[in-house]
Amino acid sequence: MQINGLHHVTAISGPARRNLDFYSRVLGLRLVKKTVNFDDPGTYHLYFGDADAAPGSILTFFPWEHAAPGRLGVGETQETVFRVPEGSIGFWAHRFVEQGVPHEAPLKRFGETVLSFRDPDGMRLALVGLAGVEAEPYWTDGGIGPENAIRGFHSVSLLLADAAPTAAILTDVFGFAEAAREDTLIRYAVKGTQIGGVIDLRVAGGFLPARQGTGSVHHIAFRAADDAAQQEMVRRLVQNHGISPTEQRDRNYFRSVYFREPGHVLFEIATDIPGFAVDELAAELGRSLKLPAGLEAHRAQIEAVLPELA
Repeated sequence: MQINGLHHVTAISGPARRNLDFYSRVLGLRLVKKTVNFDDPGTYHLYFGDADAAPGSILTFFPWEHAAPGRLGVGETQETVFRVPEGSIGFWAHRFVEQGVPHEAPLKRFGETVLSFRDPDGMRLALVGLAGVEAEPYWTDGGIGPENAIRGFHSVSLLLADAAPTAAILTDVFGFAEAAREDTLIRYAVKGTQIGGVIDLRVAGGFLPARQGTGSVHHIAFRAADDAAQQEMVRRLVQNHGISPTEQRDRNYFRSVYFREPGHVLFEIATDIPGFAVDELAAELGRSLKLPAGLEAHRAQIEAVLPELA
């Protein structure tokens, strides 16, 4: 059965070691894959997720140490939101104070308690407290117990000049439907999807366009069960919306096509298969540097230029 929703979110960070420390120790996420940017193999590509490295839990980074800070603007992901147990928001607020993490006071959004914060590069993140998620897969690290651990993505919000063209893609291609409206936010959701099943569109006409850099989301990826499901999504994009994605690209752990949606956010359609355990045991994910076959002959040169992570 096709499960729709987010597959992963990819962002740009500064120093790799700082990025790894924050997401593994402060947030307690699992490092599920340590590889390189296939288009820039002198740079890491770090993947963080839950215990199962499940689609819908994966946040990835290109750590470009000397990149300039990004500027939030129209045509970009504004905030990436994780799910946590409903009673854990107080724990996280206290932890952010202890760890010196910039954060805002909790507030209600669509009836749910949301705690917004930023990572060391200024990336906009949030936690939303939800009832009934305690039994879902989690990873515990950095002294975070199962009663407080993150359970994958809740949503992303996109900052747009006009919501309607993007909404047409979400509904026709990815199976979302409008669920609610609040202030300038329009919520789209996929019925029956537990993790990564919500996209919020924030209409903000007149803002400057986004400028990508550290702290920016590079792209967001939506799930396709397999190649056939991906091809059906591509067919709808071409036939119904006049958008032609890139050719399919093999990313080892999924196969991807990319396109700019009408609001200028870079979207990816990524297959669930073959998954992150294709080149290492599930119990050993993230422990060693993994390279695609085409780069394996250059391992020594690549390892020589990558910064130390520990």
